[in-house]
Amino acid sequence: MCLAIPGRVVEIFQENGLLMGHIDYSGTVNTICLEYVPEIAVGQYTVVHAGFALSVLNEEEAQQSFAAWRELTQAVAAQGTDVFGNPLEK
Repeated sequence: MCLAIPGRVVEIFQENGLLMGHIDYSGTVNTICLEYVPEIAVGQYTVVHAGFALSVLNEEEAQQSFAAWRELTQAVAAQGTDVFGNPLEK
């Protein structure tokens, strides 16, 4: 399952001839291939699947996605589970 959580580009670099970047997901930083979105710039958001950035999101789109995730996590927490259906610790 792909959760499509936006990540913010914090660095862009070349590695082995490929356009790569470090993407920050609320404090967790991963290295991602940016070849599909060569127009992306540091500070912009992207959605990643299987290690590849697939699209560029503007700030408004990213914030809408974060708001939807907050709503989802709050709704399932009210039922006593996380987003994967695991019981929350009390």
